[in-house]
Amino acid sequence: MAKAIKKIHKLELTEEEKKKKDLEEVEDALVKNKEAILESLEVINHMHERGITSLLNGMFGQGDKVLDIMVKAADKPENTNTIKNLLLMLGTLGMINVKQLEPILLKVDAGIANMSKEPDTDEKTGYFDLVRSLKDPEINRAITLILSFLKGMGQETTPMQKNTDGPPPNQTQRKDDSLP
Repeated sequence: MAKAIKKIHKLELTEEEKKKKDLEEVEDALVKNKEAILESLEVINHMHERGITSLLNGMFGQGDKVLDIMVKAADKPENTNTIKNLLLMLGTLGMINVKQLEPILLKVDAGIANMSKEPDTDEKTGYFDLVRSLKDPEINRAITLILSFLKGMGQETTPMQKNTDGPPPNQTQRKDDSLP
């Protein structure tokens, strides 16, 4: 009958074998990610050519000083308000449905292109010219779109508002800006 194994000896790799195994692992990763690494190197080269790497190196080298300056700058009331407004605008941009906005932007672009073709004259448009232009289907369609837009702008939006604090304390509302 065989004797029971009481002690297990773990195979230990020498330092040279560990380095060889690690080097093979790194080589495999390089081969698998060849394209991404080459593109990353190209981006880094462009950054180096434009001095961005030197800028980043200096910024990270003086990180505490840079961070201190940024915190002091952000602590000013006008900058705090700017950051708050930027975040509000970014949130608002996130709510815009791009699929709905695209046809409108195409129409605005077509309108600008049409306007640039027209010669700049001193000719005045009268009331009867405006009424006559309503018979043009393109103008009629544009006016209908504008009226629909204005109707949407006139809808109650208070329940959708995220920021109901009112103007910041350092900004006052002028009498001619107030709504009835």
